Amino acid sequence: MIPRGTDALSPAPHHDIYSIEDLRQLIYAIKEATNYEKPVSVKIAAVHNAAAIASGMVRAGADIIVIDGLRGATGAAPKAVRDNVGIPIELALASVDTRLREEGIRNQASIVASGGLRSSGDVAKAIALGADAVNIGTAALIALGCHVCQQCHTGKCAWGICSSDPALTKRINPEIGAQRVINLVRGWSLELKDMLGGMGVNAIESLRGNRLHLRAVGLTDTEMETLGVRMAGT
Repeated sequence: MIPRGTDALSPAPHHDIYSIEDLRQLIYAIKEATNYEKPVSVKIAAVHNAAAIASGMVRAGADIIVIDGLRGATGAAPKAVRDNVGIPIELALASVDTRLREEGIRNQASIVASGGLRSSGDVAKAIALGADAVNIGTAALIALGCHVCQQCHTGKCAWGICSSDPALTKRINPEIGAQRVINLVRGWSLELKDMLGGMGVNAIESLRGNRLHLRAVGLTDTEMETLGVRMAGT
C-alpha cells in the first residue's frame, strides 16, 4: 500500500505483524493460499532475543527459520543500523538451536544461517553450530564481479549487477558470471568434503549440531558457553 512514486523503506515495517499470534495468522494465510504445497520461511535479524523469537516462529507454524547475522548484506542499510544493530550469526545460531532443542521442537523447522559467511570453513562452522543450510549473498556477488561499493540501493551499480539500467547491465557477462558462481560453489563443496574427511565424518548431515568438532580460540567463557564449544587444546 505504498503510494506510487514514493520511496519504500527497507526493511519494511510490516504493520500487520506485532505479535506471534499475528505471525501465525499470516503463515496460515500463506499456507492456505499455496494449498500447503510450499514451505513458509520467516527471516529475522540476529539479535539478543533471537532464541525466544525463533521459538515463537516455530510454534506459529514456520517451516524454515532464516537468521541473518550482523556481518551480512551489501551495506546499503542506514549506517546507524549497520554499525549498532544485530549480533554475529554464530551466537544467534547457537542460541536458537539450543533453545529449540531444549523445548523439544527442533525437528519441527529447519534453520538457515546467513550473514558474513565468506568461506567453506564458515559454512562448516555454521552447520556444526546447528544450521541445516546456509545462504550466501555477498560471496556470490563477488564471484559475479561485485566490488562491494555499497551502492546497490541506488540502482546505479557500476558493475551492472544490481541495476536495471541497460547501459550498466552491459558491463556484466551473464555466462561468465554464472560459471564463476558455479566454480565458487563447486570449490566450497570440495573443500567441505576435505574438512569432513579430516574430522572423520562421512556426511554433512552428521556434522549438523555436532559442536564437539569445534574449538574456541580467543573467546571469553561467556561466548564459549553460548556457542557450546570448548577451548582449543582441551
